Amino acid sequence: MDDSRTARLIQVLLRCYPARWRRRHGDEAAELAALLIGDGTPPGSIAWSYLAGAAREWLTPRPGRRLSTVACALLAATCVLGVSAGLLASAGPARAASTSQPSPRAHCRPGSPEVIPAQGRSQVITGVAGHGRSC
Repeated sequence: MDDSRTARLIQVLLRCYPARWRRRHGDEAAELAALLIGDGTPPGSIAWSYLAGAAREWLTPRPGRRLSTVACALLAATCVLGVSAGLLASAGPARAASTSQPSPRAHCRPGSPEVIPAQGRSQVITGVAGHGRSC
């Protein structure tokens, strides 16, 4: 990579840092990157290091604040997703293992249980005599 492209890459990467960090450390970081590249460090390695440092700088709380805005947003998003997942897991209806419907005359066979639908669920009643239906 030629020197002008490398210098532009470093300048772009330094713009990823917060302005307060750039004011304090920007010139030093650009000089350090130039020295490292001059010593043979691959520019890609420096780029990844600077990107990780910029992300860390944005996520680190500033003095005087207990939590950064980003950390609060991540915490809120995690809570919302957790509550949503809990509601979805508990909202599933409890169903029997079989979803097939019994035959219309199943209640007339000797020894077979009678299935009576009740409030969206099926109840099994055994030993019903004289149920009043014609078979």
